[in-house]
Amino acid sequence: MKILKHIFLVLIFFNISSYLTAKPVPNSFADLAEKLMPSVVNISTTQTVKTSSNQFPFQFPPGSPFEEMFKDFQRPTERKASSLGSGFIIKETGIVITNNHVIANADDILVKVNSKEYKADVIGADPYMDIAVLRMKTSDKFNTVKFGDSDKARVGDWVVAIGNPFGLGGTVTSGIVSARNRDIGMTRYDDFIQTDASINQGNSGGPLFNLSGEVVGINTAIIAPGQSGSIGIGFAIPSNAASKVIDQLISYGETRRGWLGVRIQEVTKEIAEAVELKKAEGALIASVGEKSPADKAGIKAGDIVLEFDGKKIDTMRTLPRVVANTKVGKDVVVKIWRNKKLISKNLKLGRLESSEEFKEKKPKTKKVEDLEIEKLKISVRDLTKEDINSKKLTRITGGAVITEISKNSPLSGLLSVNDIIIEAQKTPIRKSSDLKNIIDRITKKGEKNLLLSIIDSDNRRRYLGVKLK
Repeated sequence: MKILKHIFLVLIFFNISSYLTAKPVPNSFADLAEKLMPSVVNISTTQTVKTSSNQFPFQFPPGSPFEEMFKDFQRPTERKASSLGSGFIIKETGIVITNNHVIANADDILVKVNSKEYKADVIGADPYMDIAVLRMKTSDKFNTVKFGDSDKARVGDWVVAIGNPFGLGGTVTSGIVSARNRDIGMTRYDDFIQTDASINQGNSGGPLFNLSGEVVGINTAIIAPGQSGSIGIGFAIPSNAASKVIDQLISYGETRRGWLGVRIQEVTKEIAEAVELKKAEGALIASVGEKSPADKAGIKAGDIVLEFDGKKIDTMRTLPRVVANTKVGKDVVVKIWRNKKLISKNLKLGRLESSEEFKEKKPKTKKVEDLEIEKLKISVRDLTKEDINSKKLTRITGGAVITEISKNSPLSGLLSVNDIIIEAQKTPIRKSSDLKNIIDRITKKGEKNLLLSIIDSDNRRRYLGVKLK
């Protein structure tokens, strides 16, 4: 009987302890939202899009030698395109954080704080982690938010997202951390926090807060197949990784990432067994760049990196992140598996941005030119990788994005700007010129009916029959 009494008391003790240490479910996020919303901003950008139109009242047949000959006589025109996003203020002097894809190629950037707008300049941007730092052109002082420790964010923790979805302005949503360390194939440094807090188009660049009001992530991507709204799968860049890049952008206007100079691949179970490694772990060196830090240290193809600068390399994806976050020029110890034994190599880490590898693979942010389809009285541009990533069009390899529709167009009222034409007459559209060639061909034959397959603003694919005038 005494034993049962003691067990009962112990159980009561543990239940009380768990109750006292557990985080309560919030009754409301109102106080938190009221405190944080003045530091979250809406971002709008404009960019100049170049269009060319034919000065002649006739069209040359597709492939005609005259088409290229008279190309220089096309009349260039320009128009303004706009986009929307979110951001947050980290310094009272007006330093704003957002996503790089929100402001890429922008001619003008406007940051709206509450009801007041400010022009802003880009201090620095990193397309690899999709981060940009802006400075508002003003002497006004602003409320700020601080970064929290994203490593402490656990699956199941409450989080709050604030942003500018669909241009509606300050919108608050809540949810939990659904998963950690997500790799969705966007960059070599993918390490996203997944959340079910509603994140939609326009939330990009906005903050993900913990219940202490600290930024633990930067909302960057969503998965919404077949629709544009949130289905509870959103991704945020962890604050710990982001803050290091942000500090570099503020200090230098550019990133300074560590560089090893190797190509790597996954260590499969079969490879691990073949080299007598206890389990499939680490990063297998596929090749070593000539005169790279790895080459100078004597690292060879076939080596398996198990530890870098005291940090365990459990998977292939871990190594690029660890190397990138290590200080350039630091002397580090690399532990590798070679010839069925563990050995160490000493090296001085290089800088990625100074390497030939970086210069060859650096993302190019060129402006996309519009093409006028005179018969349809619309302008279109090629579908870009940025479009595919932002809309999660995983099965789409090409298309023509509508950038302008005339009131006299047969598509007026049927389609909208930013709709994507992916097929015409059952023929896939790889680029804008494909659409133009198909239209020219059918009008030359005297055909009046056009069948299009499009992806609309809700990310829904549908067919549209059009009567040509």
